[in-house]
Amino acid sequence: MKIVALAGSIVGSKTKTAINKVVEILQDKYKEHEVTLLDLAEYKMEFSDGRNYFEYDGDTKYVTETIMAADAIVIGTPTFQASIPATLKNIFDLLPVNAFRDKVVSIVVTAGTSKHYLMIEQQLKPILAYMKAHIVPTYVFIEEKDFLRKEIVNDDVLFRLDRLAEDTVMVADAFAEIRAKKDAEYDF
Repeated sequence: MKIVALAGSIVGSKTKTAINKVVEILQDKYKEHEVTLLDLAEYKMEFSDGRNYFEYDGDTKYVTETIMAADAIVIGTPTFQASIPATLKNIFDLLPVNAFRDKVVSIVVTAGTSKHYLMIEQQLKPILAYMKAHIVPTYVFIEEKDFLRKEIVNDDVLFRLDRLAEDTVMVADAFAEIRAKKDAEYDF
């Protein structure tokens, strides 16, 4: 299975810290799976202009093709102005409307306070559902107080990140099995 962990911002450290922890968990517990970290701060992305994702060059082509080849995606995003950052929205705009069909997507969100937790329900989940993702029902919301010196210091958050990694793999495995059974029904 190919799993992509996407750090959806080009500034700050909290989302990157959280998504790095998820990558560490996935690589430790699921060595048989290919885990790729895409930290948008490390790539020079073009703005979406309506072309198909495979028509772009350079980093934009690499990032979009890596996402499209994934079986599961863990999206990490900060909350900016009670919304997702433009860098993450640009990723969604670069991809086709059915980009997440047959893909499992889980979510890690960082924010300054608990006041922003509904952003996931009101903005991020509808976008992912529109793009046909199988969304892992539980997500991890991490507040400013859960970090200290670029480390997560809340044991409950660490437990929930571990569970998110496990749920992501289990849901992806379940959907792969369902697809295999459905494909076996065809005799061509």
